[in-house]
Amino acid sequence: MARPATAIALAAALGLMLLGLAGCSGGILDPQGPVAAQELTILWDSMGIMLAIVIPTILATLGVAWWFRAGNTRARYRPDWEYSGRIEMVVWAIPAMTVLLLGGIGWVSSRDLDPPKPLPADTPPVTVQVVSLDWKWLFIYPDQNIASINHLVVPAGTPVSFQLTSDGVMNSFFVPQLGSQIYTMPGMITRLNLQADRPGRYSGISAQFSGAGFPDMLFTLEALPRDAFDSWVATARAQGEALDAPAWARLTQSSRADRPRTFRSVMPGLFDAVANPGHNPALPQTNPHWPGHDYPPLDGHP
Repeated sequence: MARPATAIALAAALGLMLLGLAGCSGGILDPQGPVAAQELTILWDSMGIMLAIVIPTILATLGVAWWFRAGNTRARYRPDWEYSGRIEMVVWAIPAMTVLLLGGIGWVSSRDLDPPKPLPADTPPVTVQVVSLDWKWLFIYPDQNIASINHLVVPAGTPVSFQLTSDGVMNSFFVPQLGSQIYTMPGMITRLNLQADRPGRYSGISAQFSGAGFPDMLFTLEALPRDAFDSWVATARAQGEALDAPAWARLTQSSRADRPRTFRSVMPGLFDAVANPGHNPALPQTNPHWPGHDYPPLDGHP
């Protein structure tokens, strides 16, 4: 009776594991871009290396416990044994090899997947400037002179070059299916390069707690064919308000679950002014208590 019960338990455990993996669609285990695909490969490689140590260790522990059980008269009792060179070599060599392998993977991949490193492609990248606000995301397209809130539209199969900053507290930009979470910080510009290989809608999140509206700080990345992306740009230019100084002042007010919308034009130099708070006298500073707005002005500016 014990063996059928054990088989049923193992089958149930395997079923639960497969069910858990089936629920991973839309996350890091379902990559939709070259960066996320390489990161998933690193995950599996690292897991394989560690399992090559963990599984034999568990089996050896069970084997030792079984062999030296009280009822095994063939087990030798050696209370005076204290050293074995071969055991010492195995005990130290295996962890050293594990560290070397994992360290090598980490070193090589950190260079290959460096966030500012441009992605190889036959087409020039689309530039998107990202500003994290309370509690929403602003996406500025400097080459198209448009912007959007909580809706990031990119052409599929084309690299996207992100420049990111924050108008408030530190935040974190993350599209799990495309890879490479990166922080947005006031007074700084971070850079990231991603690509969506095929058309689709991918969830984007804030991966850094940033206050009461943090749960609603979500956005959608929509990858479109190039002609559909061009049509979306043309539509955005033809409707919506302009992102000028008054609109920016309203935008910086704290809000939650903002509806996606677009701006037909963007005030020149807005992103650079946000990334250098206090340095542009034309930009209204509506959040003077945030750390990002405590920087002194440049010489010659009030």
